[in-house]
Amino acid sequence: MKVLKFGGSSVGSPERIRGVKKIIELRKEPCIVVVSAFRGVTDELMQLGEMAARRKEDFRSELQLVKKRHLDVIHYLVADEKTEATVQAVEQMFSELASLLEGVFLLQELSKRTLDHILSFGELLSAFIISQIVQGAVFTDIRYAIKTDDQFGNAAVDFDLTNSLLKTEFHGLKKFAIVPGFIGSTRLNETTTLGRGGSDYTAAIIAAALDAEALEIWTDVDGFMTADPRKVEKAYAIEHLTYAEAIELSHFGAKVIYTPTLRPVYKKNIPVYVKNTFNPEAKGTLISSEPNGPTRSPIKGISSIDHVDLITLQGTAMVGVSGTSMRLFKALAEARVNVILITQASSEYSISFAVMPADSRKAEKAIKAEFHREMTQNGELKVTVESDMSVIAIVGEKMKNTPGISATLFRALGRNGINVVATAQGSSELNISVVIKNSSLKKALNVIHEGFFLSTYKELNLFLAGTGVVGKSLLRQLSVQQEKLMASHRLKLNLVGVANSRKMVIDKKGLHPGQVDYILDNLGERSDIHEFCKTMVRLNLRNSVFIDCTGSSEVASVYPQLFDAFISVVAANKIACSGPYEQYRELKTRAQARNVRFFFETNVGAGLPVINTMNDLILSGDRILKLQAVLSGTLNFIFNEIGPDVPMSEAIRRAKEKGYSEPDPRIDLSGKDVVRKILILSREAGYPLEEKDVEIKPFLPADCFEGSLDDFWNTVKKYDAGFEQQRKELAEKGKRWRFFATMDEGKASVGLLEVDSSHPAYELAGSNNIIMITTERYREFPMVIKGYGAGADVTAAGVFADIIRVASI
Repeated sequence: MKVLKFGGSSVGSPERIRGVKKIIELRKEPCIVVVSAFRGVTDELMQLGEMAARRKEDFRSELQLVKKRHLDVIHYLVADEKTEATVQAVEQMFSELASLLEGVFLLQELSKRTLDHILSFGELLSAFIISQIVQGAVFTDIRYAIKTDDQFGNAAVDFDLTNSLLKTEFHGLKKFAIVPGFIGSTRLNETTTLGRGGSDYTAAIIAAALDAEALEIWTDVDGFMTADPRKVEKAYAIEHLTYAEAIELSHFGAKVIYTPTLRPVYKKNIPVYVKNTFNPEAKGTLISSEPNGPTRSPIKGISSIDHVDLITLQGTAMVGVSGTSMRLFKALAEARVNVILITQASSEYSISFAVMPADSRKAEKAIKAEFHREMTQNGELKVTVESDMSVIAIVGEKMKNTPGISATLFRALGRNGINVVATAQGSSELNISVVIKNSSLKKALNVIHEGFFLSTYKELNLFLAGTGVVGKSLLRQLSVQQEKLMASHRLKLNLVGVANSRKMVIDKKGLHPGQVDYILDNLGERSDIHEFCKTMVRLNLRNSVFIDCTGSSEVASVYPQLFDAFISVVAANKIACSGPYEQYRELKTRAQARNVRFFFETNVGAGLPVINTMNDLILSGDRILKLQAVLSGTLNFIFNEIGPDVPMSEAIRRAKEKGYSEPDPRIDLSGKDVVRKILILSREAGYPLEEKDVEIKPFLPADCFEGSLDDFWNTVKKYDAGFEQQRKELAEKGKRWRFFATMDEGKASVGLLEVDSSHPAYELAGSNNIIMITTERYREFPMVIKGYGAGADVTAAGVFADIIRVASI
């Protein structure tokens, strides 16, 4: 024999009831089928009782609507030959219910006993009607077999008497018995209820009493999920749980099964199957005493209670005083306050516990009454209540004796700026619970889900500032690589926001990288980088990354705000790290303190791995002594281009046309860009240089930098002949020009140097860069990094690489 239970969502409409009928009638063995009230009916009945108690006469018309709903199901599903008798029986039930409500109306009083009687009609009606729909089924009024005490509203079962009555009631069952869940009765046959969710409990009580082969809980999901799918899109069904794991998940908010359900079947070792009424073929979740085999994570699932209050009793009166905890929890028990979570400081200075908000005032009142003397006379104790909190629990049998579980949990939360207010872990190591602000709940669930590899992929939420040549190239690369990264690395890059100097747009559902120009032009609003960042912070998305592909000081100024919001920054913009040293140091320190990423590899050498390599050397214990580098792809291109047929002015114009130089090439020609780069490298090497500390040796006269851009083109031509003469003399000596940045033991300079064929930079082609790093380990033969150092595509590729590094794949 099996026991099947169908919840309110499974019997919420005639179409769904037809699905339940099909599931039941496919069974060959005898089954006891426990059903809930039709969806929403229990709440409607409670509302009717309250309306009647408040003398609201329209309770009668509302009752007729409830009645019509049940009669509609009969006319829709019950066979014609049974319709009249079924309608008469249901009319009789509603007549009895109407009389009850009229009594409440007259007395203006709704006792718990009367409310239990009113609420029982939901399950009684549902079970009776379904028994007339399912072939071979009989209706059983379970109230006369499940006996309870008289704690109306949440009655306790008398198991000895109940088990005996259930065995008698169902002895010799041939086919299907349709049973109302949620209800029982006292020894005086007064109707009681078993608490909200009690239909699950009813089914478990019956299964345990009859030693059933299995208990099946049919609901509207595919089983227990790794997390609430309404909050974690990547949640999926758990194939197997132990009883202990299922109890913990249920206690901490997983609403698949009413928590007391598992106790009776646990004692009898009866397997429980959680199945989906709307997807009967799905495997569902099996709950049993047997642990399952290998899993991808030591935890099985994450559950949460959305709204709790955290109450803390603290003060010196608790230190070294025995019996304080006993007094506290005795007072709470007498006030009938259910405690969800408890944690106590090892110093005995405080005890914190979580309760539902509805119990918070009762709890505070009970504590103040119990500890009145300590609070008022000595002032040695105080009680505080923190509202709008949530509890998250991670659960899994394999957490036992597995090191690093807590570290993974708190690292996932910390990296995303989620503060843990309280934490608790039982000695069984079956779960770890944390209390956080409710506003961070969804984000926390998602980062924990990813942190423990429960998610099938990791997600980064990207916000891009700048859609110039580098930004556009990055968007093209992102468009091409999104599917590949998902397939090969299970990494989803979700472009959430884009801003340029004119327009901005943010959509947390995601933007297609290939349609950004159209979206900005047609859907974007006026750009404001500060508002853009405020929206980023307000969205509070997990694993958020801000990408700066601008050259704007205003954009760079928002980095501290983003770090404080636990948002990582990937910057192609050199301004932040080449400004005042204290600003650079503050950014690095703040990012490190918030445990977020701050990557700016493309500040120097575009896509070349320069900064990362230097950091790796330093972390390994090496010390950088000297840097020699050609860091301007633009200038290297120019000095490679000039020759007998290409004067200096023409080489500069070609650099601009190819996109190597800034729109105003004088920015590159002045050497200022190279100064910024050597400043950044020197600082990363550990030398606190300022811009004024870098000596600049200009190769163009001062008048080239005066006036407009048109003036520049006219002026620079005057020096073409002179440069050509110097170039020819240099070539005769077997030498070439290279614009070098040098840092030697904390002293830096930039300027044009002559190199011969023995120098690594002699054959440096096109716009390539070269960086030579002399360290204590690489003293005789410096480390050389060489390659493309300019161009939108390689710079964008470097930015892309930094984004991937944020994900740590």
